[in-house]
Formats: sequence, C-alpha cells, structure tokens
Amino acid sequence: MEFRRIENLPPYVFTIINNLKIEARRAGHDVIDLGFGNPDIPSPDIAVRKLAEAAQNPRNHRYSLSRGLPKLREAIAGYYQRTWGVELDPELEITNTIGSKEGFSHLMWVLLDHDDAAIVPSPSYPIHIYGPLFAGADLRQVPMRGLSHPEARDNFTEHFFDNLHTAYDVGWPKPRVLVISFPHNPTGACVDLDFMQRVVDFCREREMVVVHDFAYADVGFDGIKPPSILQAEGAKEVAVEQYSMTKSFSMAGWRSAFLLGNAEVVQALVKLKSYLDYGMFQPVQIASTVTLNEASDFPHEVCATYERRCDALIDGLARIGWDVPKPGGTMFVWAPIPEPYAEMDSVEFCSMLVRECDVALSPGLGFGPGGEGYARFALIENEQRISQAVRNLRRGLTKLG
Repeated sequence: MEFRRIENLPPYVFTIINNLKIEARRAGHDVIDLGFGNPDIPSPDIAVRKLAEAAQNPRNHRYSLSRGLPKLREAIAGYYQRTWGVELDPELEITNTIGSKEGFSHLMWVLLDHDDAAIVPSPSYPIHIYGPLFAGADLRQVPMRGLSHPEARDNFTEHFFDNLHTAYDVGWPKPRVLVISFPHNPTGACVDLDFMQRVVDFCREREMVVVHDFAYADVGFDGIKPPSILQAEGAKEVAVEQYSMTKSFSMAGWRSAFLLGNAEVVQALVKLKSYLDYGMFQPVQIASTVTLNEASDFPHEVCATYERRCDALIDGLARIGWDVPKPGGTMFVWAPIPEPYAEMDSVEFCSMLVRECDVALSPGLGFGPGGEGYARFALIENEQRISQAVRNLRRGLTKLG
C-alpha cells in the first residue's frame, strides 16, 4: 500500500537513539537523557490553578474558537507590547495555534504549493525543513553549521546574507518564503535587531514572506535579549512570527502558541484552520490568558535555570577535554564531535554514547544534512544530573585528553 507525503521521508534518526536508550534502561542502565528537548521545569502555579478551576465549569468543555478567545489574543498582544514594544491588533494580527509545529505546518500550506520554493537554514529544527516539503515546495538551504566556532560567529551576519542571496539567486522558481528562527535551534545562535531589519528589507525587496519561529524568545544568555522581527521597520508588510508558551513558560504539553504579524498572512491561516480544527481546549486558553497577564516574570526564572545548566555542562565538558562554545540562547548546546572521534558520523557517535556512557544526545544529522558532525545536548536535567552525565562521558570517551 502506498502512503502519500510520507513515502520519501528518511528514517527519523532520533528514533534510533531513543530505541537504544529504551533497551539500555530495560537492561538496568541509568541512561541520562539529554536528547529530546522536553522541558522539565514545572509550569507556573497560576497556570495550573486556573486550568483546574476552568475545567470545573462545564461550559468550558464545548468547542472553542479556533483563532483563540478574544481575551487570550489581547493577553499576547499586551505581552508583546510590554516585552518588545510591538503593537498588535488582536482581531487581525494574531491567531492562536495548537503549538508551533501545528501552526507552522499549516502556515506552509497557505503560503506554498507545488512549483514554489522556500529558503530554510541548515541545520534547522526538523519541521522547518519538512513543513515546506509537505506542502510540495522546493527547498533551498542556507548553511549555519559553523556557528559552533567562535570565529565563525564573528562573521555570521555577512556569511548568512551572502548565502541568503545565493539561495535566492540560484535556480527557479524564486523562493516565496524565508524561514528563520533566532535564538536558533540547534546551534544556539542569536542575532540583533539590525540583523532582523536586514531580513525584512531583503524580503520586502523581493516580495517574500518571512516566517520567524520565536520559540526561544525569552531564553537569551549573558544579558542577550532576543529581538522580535516585528520590531523591525516595515516588518508587518512581510513578516509573521510564531510565539510559543512551551519554553518561555515551560508549558510544553499545553500546546499554547500564536502566529502574529502581517494581517493578510494571519487571516489566511485563520481561514485554513477554520476547516481543520476547533481550537485549544478552552480551560487551556483561559489558563494561558491569566499566565500571560499575571506571570510575566516567569520566563526570567526559566532563562536563569537554563543558563545555570548550560554553564555547568560546558565547564564540565571542558574539564574532560571536549571544548564546546557557549550558545547565545535556547535550551540546547550544539557540540562538534570531538576530533578523536571525527571519523564517526553523528548517529554512530551518539549511539556509542548510549552504549558506553549511558548518555543520550540528539545526532546532528537529525537537523538536516548541515548538522552532520555535531551532537545536541538538551538542558533538561538539573546540574547534579548534568555533572553525572559529564562523569559518564569521561569514563566512556577514552580518546579525550
């Protein structure tokens, strides 16, 4: 039997490591899982209390608005105004989505079709690569793999825009969509507002739509405050941004996210979603509303937690001879495979770490061809468990100096 859209999908490489982890745990091994980026920080107390309260009301068990309750859209508009100074019309420039992956995937359906093209960084969060492909579009990839090296970071902006021009100029059809995400998963790269302005100007000149996945909006290290692309002049002419409560508010399972910005694009997604879903469970929308309005300091606590874990990991790796630069943000550390193991590809290397070190990481290949040669640590364990993971790595990586 043939199945449309999935026939040409490659094996999901993360499954290989996950299966090894499961086998090892069944055999009695204490595998420290730093692979899947599943936040472990509890959601805000106020969110949980309001969810429980709202769930007690039977009226909240009915179908809800696909684009989100008006007060929820007003709450995210208020959060954007307070945090980035961006004014948004809750009626036209905001819609709720059932998580960023759902919103992004369906957004690609309204922006792209067969005989269209999109530009996507490589490596990238997998849905950024496969979303345009599921929509039938051609894919042009802009290399970002070198961001693990400090010297590459110094010249990142110029290299990125050189590659961006090349991706646009080479081939046909000319791309209609540019996908970016900063702070960047998996590399941890951050950019400033001048960079975002250049992106907006690039897309305005070419009548492209830029989609900025702002999943780590509130997770910048060493004083970095990641900019919203909607702060750039003229952004609403060409830009939409995804904001999620998953990382900033540690509400992963709640699937509470938004698409904001260009009204025409937002309303196109609203129209499609009106055919596809009835929106989030209303108590989740009510709890999200209260959280945005009354727990706006919670993302600072989340960011500080991830930065402490990041510092503990990088310091520990340095002590065992694995030098990895600190990311600018996100809940991840992007690590080049150490030179003594460079003959191994990322899946082989990460498989070995499960078997020999009882540590699970994500292979770089899982983030596209540009991720080969790297492994991604997720900062989803406390500092004590991270220290244990480093000791395990010291034991198993016998070639490190």
